[in-house]
Parts: sequence; C-alpha cells; structure tokens
Amino acid sequence: MSFPIHSSFSRLALLGLLSLAALSTHAQTTPAASPTPEQIRRWQHLDLQADGVPGISADKAYRELLGSRVPTPVVVAVIDSGIDSTHQDLKPVLWRNFREVAGNGLDDDKNGYTDDVRGWSFLGGPDGRNITVETLEQTRIYGQYRGQFEGKTRQVVRKADRAKFDLYEQAKASYEKARKAEETRLARLTDALTSNTATFERLKQALGTTRLDSGLVHQAATRQPAVAEAGPVYAFMHRAGMASDEDALKALNAAIKGSRNSLEMGLNPDYNPRAIVGDNPKDLRESRYGNPDIQGPDARHGTHCAGIIGGLRGNGLGGDGVAGDMVRIMGVRSTPSGDERDKDVANAIRYAVDNGAQIISMSFGKDFSPDKAVVDDAMKYAAQKNVLLVHAAGNSGLNTDKDNNYPSARYLNGKFIPNQITVGASSRLNTSALAAGFSNYGKQTVDVFAPGVDIYSSTPGNTYATLSGTSMAAPVVAGVAAVLKSYFPQLSALQLKQIIEQSATPYHTQVLKPGAKDMVDFATLSKSGGIVNLYEAVKLADKMTMVK
Repeated sequence: MSFPIHSSFSRLALLGLLSLAALSTHAQTTPAASPTPEQIRRWQHLDLQADGVPGISADKAYRELLGSRVPTPVVVAVIDSGIDSTHQDLKPVLWRNFREVAGNGLDDDKNGYTDDVRGWSFLGGPDGRNITVETLEQTRIYGQYRGQFEGKTRQVVRKADRAKFDLYEQAKASYEKARKAEETRLARLTDALTSNTATFERLKQALGTTRLDSGLVHQAATRQPAVAEAGPVYAFMHRAGMASDEDALKALNAAIKGSRNSLEMGLNPDYNPRAIVGDNPKDLRESRYGNPDIQGPDARHGTHCAGIIGGLRGNGLGGDGVAGDMVRIMGVRSTPSGDERDKDVANAIRYAVDNGAQIISMSFGKDFSPDKAVVDDAMKYAAQKNVLLVHAAGNSGLNTDKDNNYPSARYLNGKFIPNQITVGASSRLNTSALAAGFSNYGKQTVDVFAPGVDIYSSTPGNTYATLSGTSMAAPVVAGVAAVLKSYFPQLSALQLKQIIEQSATPYHTQVLKPGAKDMVDFATLSKSGGIVNLYEAVKLADKMTMVK
C-alpha cells in the first residue's frame, strides 16, 4: 500500500514544515452557496444542483428513485489493511461465513481456511501474529538482485539475465530515491516537532494556560492582537483539523514514527517480515497460509474504506456509507504499511471470489509488480465469475497512461482488464481544485473520478476521521456498484462498469492538472470525463433492465 494516505496527520506533517505565520494566508476557497457543517461532513452524498456540491447525488437517488424498492444483500470484499469488526457502524453489515464455526480450530467448510468467519488475512501467521510493516517492492527487488548485479554493467551481464538486470537497475534507482526522500522527510518532521513544540509553549505562557484548545486559541486570535502567535497557530490547527496542541503533537509524533518505520523496515532490504507468515514468498501457487484475523495491528485504512461503502445510513453516526445496510462487507487483509505482494493480492482476489464477493474494493497500489502475471490470472478468474474490481488510481499525481501504477488497467499483453474500474479522486469544490492535486489520472487508464478529498468515515475503536486519497474514492464507486447490484441483481460486472462510466456527470471545469501547474479541462483526466453519480446510474440501470 505505497499510496500516500492523505490523512489528518499527514496534512499536519506537511503544514508543520511551513512557517506557522504563513498559514493564515492559505484559506480554502468555498462555493458561493456554502454547505452546512453537517453537509460538509458527508459531502460525497450531495448533489451539484440541489446542494452546490459536486457529490454523487446519493441522497437524491435514495429520496427520489429508491425509496419504494426492496434491495437484496450484496457481498463486497474490501482487500485492505484490515477492518475493525467491532465498529458500531460496521458490525451489522459485516459478511458472515455461516458454513464456518467460529473459534473451533477446524476448517468446517473445507475451503482451505480455518475459522474464516469474517474473511481472511494473508499477512498473518498460524500463531496469531501479523505483519504490520512490509518492505516496498523496489526494496525487495533491489535486495533480491544486488548480490548478482551490484557493480556490473549491462554489457557484461549474460543476455539471458539482462531483463532482470534492467529491472534491478530501475528498482535500485527508485529505492535510492525513496530512501533519500524519506531521510529528508524524517529530518523535516523532526525539525517541525521541535519548532511547533516551542511555539506552542510560548503561546501557552502568553495565555497563562497549560493546554491550547482551538476555541481558546481562536478567541485569543480575535480578541488579543498583542498575542502575535495566536492567529497563525489557530490557522494551523484549524487547517490540520486538530482540536488542541496535544492532538497536533501526537499526530506529528505518529508521522515521525511512520517515517522511521519506513526507513528501518519498508526501505531496508535486509528486513524480512515474511517469517511471521511462514509461507514461501517465491511459491506463487501457494495459497493456504495466513490466519482469520481480518483486523490486524493497524486497521485504520481498511476500516475507513469499509465505512465509505457500508457504514450504516441515517443512524446519526459517521458520514453514512454509500450502500449502507444493503451490503455485507467481507474483510480480506493483504495490504500492510509498505507494499503488498503480488502473491497475496492474487490470493486475496481468489478468496473473495470463491467466497461469494460480487464486488471487490482495492485501495492499494505500487510502482513495481514483478509477479504481475499471477495477479492478472486472478483478475481473469474474477471476470469469469462475474465479479467487478474497483481499484484506486493512485496518489502520485501521475498520468498512468504513461507511468506505471500497479495493479494496472491493462494485462501484461496490453489488453484492458474488462471487469476493473479505476478511480481518480475529486474534491467538493467545483473550482480549479476539483481534481485532487494528488490523484493519478489518465484518459485511457482512469475510468472515472469520485469524491476522495476530506471524506469522513469510520476508524477503529468506534471513532471517525476525515481522510483523503484515491483510496477513499474507490470505495465510493464500490458503494455505487453495490447499490446498483442490490436493486438490479441481474446486472453483470461489465454492465455495472458500463453504467457507472456512462452515467458519470461530465465536468468541463478548468482545473489544475494533478502534479502540475497548468490548467486543463477536467474531462480530459479520465475516460468518462466525469464524476460518478448514483442518481443517474440508477436511471440508466432502469433503462437497461426494463422489460421490453
């Protein structure tokens, strides 16, 4: 899962590198018809005409088109970091393998996975331990071939090994670049922690308090102009979504810990977390490994994605899932912090398909895929079984028509994967910021965009958080697909993809091209040129399934 996850703490980490005094000049533009705070929290469900927000018109669809219809449950697999199976917004919608008896240590249904009541983890060992951090794929490739190729030139390498040598050279360059960048990031985060800690202490002394909460700081900024640092600190806390200085420093410390983990594990070619699992990573045919712990040690990302799809609607909690209680969420764990292995991804897809998933949400990606063939085979298997794959486009601001991001939109033979839909991220602002600045894009390889900026959803321990990324946009589309499949169960995976693409609302807003400074037509960033729209998708599904 090498996608940068744009969460509250990562935004804080970035902001912490800036001068606090500069932050007050970076106010976010809002539409003329500003939505209410409650609407902002669940903005992805809103409608452009009714609410002034480029959401997916889910509320309108439920209100005007779906109210009198009866849905049928749809199984959606979330291949991710893990899901908190006890979360109040998710527990009622979790998939249950009724053929399996929980905790008896037997493979009751003879599917090869013991006690897989809620799903399966391909990152766990039989003793209950779980991988938390994996190496990056470029780290693994570099470590695998450095003994064979280090110090050699292509000319002296045997012709039979030159393809491997070329891969090694690419991976080594990427590894060294990533390691240098992470070392720089860690140094800047550490400096930011020192600087912000000192700033907070000075402000606490000036205000005569031991704790800076955002309300107190805001009051000081508006009523005590002599306290010069109050304004910038409030702007900093407000933009980062932090309620207090304690939250801010806690988030910065978490970012520093993550950076150190990346250097010590993700970018360490000598680190081998696979000993925890006990499988043979080189045996791509091996599939009977792992454990039934679908939560794992860090389920924040997966829990958030699951909530976007199936969080209970209308219960006053969270931000409401797109599909709500019409889905059954199957947890399949194969994507740790670091890069998922192709073998695990392939097995996760096959497990989901074999156990009844009709839609699979995949919010992960990486720069290298040395065993892509095994993933391709699993995707072909999903196609044969009429399963739709929904994949996040990636968060590197790249044109994936030219730059690699895996799993890609094409098979190794160059043909497009017919049952996969690839999703870019959009924001709630129909301005130059409509396309998320981090989102990958591609007129051929990204099918649609969907809300992926500041998405409020479930996080472990009955908590909620606002996160950003194409990781959030993909489950929005998975939720749309689930609604369609629920109300129109006869639709095939290919028809679901067709409807979602053809019903997307086209936008011709001039936007900043992700990862660049030039302006482009939003419609040029994806195949459909639009943002998914549940209301229009339901209307189109009605037409397609109407009995003549």
